[in-house]
Formats: sequence, C-alpha cells, structure tokens
Amino acid sequence: MARTGSPSGRPPKKRPDPPVEPTPLSWDERLVDGLAARRREVAGVLLILLSLITLLALAGLADLGWLAWWTRLLRQIFGWGAFIVALLIAAAGARLLLGPLARVNLSPSKVLGVGIIIVAVMGISHLAGGYSLRDAFAGRGGGLVGWALSEPLFDFLGFFLGLLVYAALFAWALMLLTGRTWADVARALVALSERLAGWADRLDPDRIDVIGHAELRTPDAAGAVIPADRLQTIIDEPQAIDPARRDPRLPVLDLLERSETLTHARDEIEWKSKRIEDTLFDFGLPAKVVEVLRGPAVTQFGVEPGYVERPGPDGEIKQQKVRVSQIAALQRDLTLALAVSRLRIEAPVPGRSVVGIEVPNGQTSVVRLRGLIESPSFGRLGSSLGVALGRDVAGAAVATDLARLPHLLIAGTTGSGKSVCINAFIACLVFNNAPEQLKLVMIDPKKVELVRFNGLPHLIGNVEVDADRAVGVLRWLTSEMERRYELFESVSARNIGGYNRKFGAAGQAHLRLPYIAVFIDELADLMHTYPGDVERNLCRLAQMARATGIHLVVATQRPSTDVITGLIKANFPARLSFAVASGVDSRVILDTVGAENLMGKGDMLYQAPDAPAPARVQGVYVTDTEIDRVVGHWRAAMPDHAPQPPPWEPLIARYALLDETDSLLESAVELAKKHDNLSVSFLQRRLRLGYPRAARLMEHLHEMGLVDDPQTGGKTRRSFVNEDDDDPIGDYLSDSEEL
Repeated sequence: MARTGSPSGRPPKKRPDPPVEPTPLSWDERLVDGLAARRREVAGVLLILLSLITLLALAGLADLGWLAWWTRLLRQIFGWGAFIVALLIAAAGARLLLGPLARVNLSPSKVLGVGIIIVAVMGISHLAGGYSLRDAFAGRGGGLVGWALSEPLFDFLGFFLGLLVYAALFAWALMLLTGRTWADVARALVALSERLAGWADRLDPDRIDVIGHAELRTPDAAGAVIPADRLQTIIDEPQAIDPARRDPRLPVLDLLERSETLTHARDEIEWKSKRIEDTLFDFGLPAKVVEVLRGPAVTQFGVEPGYVERPGPDGEIKQQKVRVSQIAALQRDLTLALAVSRLRIEAPVPGRSVVGIEVPNGQTSVVRLRGLIESPSFGRLGSSLGVALGRDVAGAAVATDLARLPHLLIAGTTGSGKSVCINAFIACLVFNNAPEQLKLVMIDPKKVELVRFNGLPHLIGNVEVDADRAVGVLRWLTSEMERRYELFESVSARNIGGYNRKFGAAGQAHLRLPYIAVFIDELADLMHTYPGDVERNLCRLAQMARATGIHLVVATQRPSTDVITGLIKANFPARLSFAVASGVDSRVILDTVGAENLMGKGDMLYQAPDAPAPARVQGVYVTDTEIDRVVGHWRAAMPDHAPQPPPWEPLIARYALLDETDSLLESAVELAKKHDNLSVSFLQRRLRLGYPRAARLMEHLHEMGLVDDPQTGGKTRRSFVNEDDDDPIGDYLSDSEEL
C-alpha cells in the first residue's frame, strides 16, 4: 500500500518568497539625503552669506527689504558692535564649513578677555559720544548695551568710581590675555614703588641717607641678579662651582616661603634721628645723624660727633671733638628718650667714622631662607657648604662658608633662636648637597628639636638623644678622623679635596669621602654628664678635623665657663651669640659685651674668624612646614633609602663592656695576643695591679673565651688569640649580639 504523507510525518517546507526589488528614489528624495549628509557645510555657507549680507546692509551698500528688521535689531542692541557680531557669525560659518581645517586653539581666558574689552569699549564710546537712551534705540554709539554699561553705572557710582570700574575691567582683560596673576601685579607695584623711592632720593640729596632695605634682592657687581640655578653643588672642594652639574635630585626653591618687603618708614626714621640729636645736645654733646642703616629688626643711626667749645690751658676758647666714650655712656638715657626696650651702641662702627646707635624698629620683618639663598652674597660664596645666617643692620644678606669657619659655637638663652638657626643651617646644606656628598650627624639631648630630620638620606643613623650614646658618637668621629688621615697619607693628599681629586673618575666615585657636618643642640647637658670625655673629643676634633671634612656646630643655652671652657673656646674661632642674660655670659662667648642688649627672636651677634668685631644680624626664620617639605622631598626623591645601623654602635658597645668589666681589659687582651700563656701574677707585673683586680681581669678573659681554664696543679692559662687577630673584643661583642 502506497504512503501518501512524508516519511517523517512533518509538513513540507515552504518555498522562500522572491526578493522584493527596491523602489527607485525620486530626485527630491536624493536631494534631501545629499543635503543631510552635508548639513555642516550647508549651515556654514548660509551663515557666511548671512554675515556678508548683514555687513553690506550695515554699511548702507545693500537693501535687505523684508530682512531690514534684522539689521535694525543688531544696530539697536549693539550699536557699532553689530559689525563685530556679523564678523563673529562669519567666523562661526567658516568653522562649520572648513571643519578640522579651521581649528584654532583659543583658550577660554583669552576669549573672555577679548569680550570684556569689546563690551567695555562699547560703554566708553556711548559715554564719549554724549549719546542718550533715544540715540541708543536709534543704533548710535554702543547701542543699548553701551547705554546700560555707561549711564546707569555712572549715575549710581559717580564719575570717579565709574572710571575705577572700567580701569579694573581693562586690567582684568589684560591679565587674561597675557596670562598674568594678581601676585604678578603686586610684585610689579612693589618694583614700581622702589623705583619711585629711588627717584625721590635722587631729587632730595640733602635727605638722611637710608641705606638698608630688608628682604630685597640686590644685583651683583655686574648688575645681574643671581638666578636660582646658580646654586652650586660640591664636587671636589667646597669652593668649586659648577651649575651645569647640579644634581637634579636637589630641592627647588618653591619649597620655601617667599620673602617679605619692609618699607623705609621715613617718618619714623626722621623722628628718631631728631630725637637722638636733641638728647645728645641736651647733655652737651653736639652730634648729627649722617646716615641710617635700616634692617629687618633694628635701624642703625650713624652719629658723627660734633665739636664743643672749651677753654684751653692759656684760657683761650678752643673747639674740641666730642669723645666717643661720652656718647657710649649715654646708652640708658637714649633708651629712655626713644622709649624702646633695649638699645645698643657700637662705638665706633668698624670701617666708618661714625658711632652706631642701633634702635629696634617699630615693625619687624621676617627674614626668609629663600631670599637669602637667592641673594648674590650666598651665590658669591662659591661653596655648597654655604649656610645662611640672616640680614645685617643694612638689610644685606649675610652668609658664610662652613668649610672656612671651620667650626661654629652658638650660645643664647631659651627661646632666643638657637634651634631655628641650626634648622636653617641644615636646610641650606641639604639644599645644595646630595647624600653622597654630605653626611649629617645630629645630637639632641633635648629630644624635641632635631628629631624631625629622622629619615633624611643625609643623616647617619638617627638623631641621638641619649647623653651616654652621644659620647660614643664623638668617639667615633675621632676615630673616623684618624682613619681619614691614614687614607690621606696612603695617597699623599693634604686634605679631603686633594683626596677626592685622586678619585675623580666616574668609576672611582665610590672611593670619594663625603663631608660630615656635626650638629649638637645642647652642649651643657653633655658637659655636666661626661665633662672629661666630651671636652677631650670636642677639642681634638676642633683642632684636627678641618682637613678631613668634619665640621662642628655646637650650641648651648648656658655660656658659662664650666660649659664653654677656655680650651673649647680657643678651638672655636667662629662664634655666634643670641640674647644672653648678662654681660658676663656675653664676654664668655664673644670676649666682649653687647649680647645682653639683644632683643631675642633671632637677633644675634656674629663673630667671624677674620672680623675685628661682632656684626649684628637678624637670623633667618625657617618654619616647621618648610622643614617638612624639604625632608619630604628627599624621602620622595630616594624612596629606596633604608637607614643603616649607625657605625658607632660597636664603639658604644665596646665602651659599655669596659665600663661593666675593667678599663684595662683592652691592655689585658693585647697581652693575651702577644703571649701564649698568661697568669694572674703576670698581669700584676705587666699592668701594675693588685692581685684582686688582676684575678678579675683573668676571669673576664676566660668569660670572653680568650684564655683556657687553669691547668691542673698550676696557675697559668693558655691563650687562644694571637697577633693575627684584629679585634677580639669586637668579635666577642658580635657573637654576643647574634646570640
């Protein structure tokens, strides 16, 4: 029987429909599709045509007919600015038409500046033409926009304030166009005021000569200001200058605060000058103020002694010069007359034929580190070991080279500025030296002043705050000095500069020795705890460490004879004194009086090694924020830096062992190295000791494993060390630490 259905029982597949042929587009549809694809170009062409027609109609060269309302509207709103609107429409059309080809990089600030100028000029033109509101509706002047920015503004504010508003708008527009800021404007105004002050000084030659100016950058001898990139880095000697080789890791000046400018305060100066002359005249001492040096904190009035008429031996009246000592004796009377807290008289001023009367300023200027580093005085040092001190009574920057001092002794009462001065020294050194060129050692018994420098790559170990460990640091510095002298002898070098030049090649840079700057913030505490060891090591370092590149900066708040002994003072030719309690303390630190009359807060007297008398300086002020920025910069520049164990740890452990055992233990070890057998009586004879002490030394040698147990029936012991062993005590300490 035949099957009538499909084998699988499924319905048969349908055949696909034949493809539908697309309907052809008409000409208008093809035109619309083509215009849609080029809509940007079409819009650009239309805008350009509209702009051309508008310009011709505004110029009266074409009649728009039914589009005349367009030009009337532009005239009525913008006045003559309608031409600019038409040009802007053309620019927009060109931008759409050309696309990427017409792309122009215009910053929004410059576009805004041009717009402000155009709108302001529209208002000024309306006001200058004397147009009214009726004229604005007629399209004259700046139109309604020009009227709105002129008549209502001047009616409300008045003529003078209205002009100030327009001046501010123009200034703002120029700043936007030139990319300047208000800080640049302030600096320009300060420079202009200084030029006007100089012009006024030239017009008035009979005035009192005000020489100084605080916090002011002055040109060098060639007339150019030392730029920031002139900050040199030490290569072979501190005196070497090579700006091209400045390490890129060194900090930039933007980390420091900008300096402040102090005005001359001419009225105050003239009043004080007249007051000084009147007071001296009242005491029968005619004198005249011939010059004034104005600094950040004090003003020095240069007084020229006059003449007095006195009878001579023959009874004839003669003129005699007023003695300098007579003026100096009136210090308290001048303090009372000027109504100041303290006053200092320098009689006479070294190098000038005047008596200097230093009077505190009514307004004190803060001396910033950045202004000193940028100053020509700092640049002329020619050394990366240069440190900034502050500004003198004339406002000039004062800086010195730590390598030429070569050590500095600082004294002053609590809060006078010692720690801030040390912070400024450290900041200057790390600004111009990489960690491979300079190492720092810091001792801070007060435990709070220098610990912020922990983590600085220049620092050897950490800041030592324990007096017991500080003595070990000084001992290590002495041994390091001796080691360096042995290295100098091996290569026939006189100092660290000659030694480093021997290894000037790039492949031998690791053999070069860095400079070491040692900062001790409080010497009195160390002297009271270990007077003998501290004085002995300090004096030895001060006498011999200069050639090895080790320089000391020691500060104390008690400049008494038991702290600053005669031996210490003789080896520190450079001294710096802040405010002290009495003239006795001033004589201890400076060998002269004067420091007791300082005002504090950075006011100091600096005695340079080659200066005949101390110079008064207002110290630099470094904030905690600036220090944190500098330390943070070095931590970021050297993220892989890991503090190494300080090299004086073995020396501290050795002396701790000697304190616990016997100070002659090293001598006993030397005998054990030279002899095969030892006995208690042998130690007695060689070391000249009694039996109990010699027996204890023998037991210590046995505990250290250097000698054998006593032999049976005898008293001699066999030695386990010989002359080839370098340091048995050091080996014993190392083994003890491992255990």
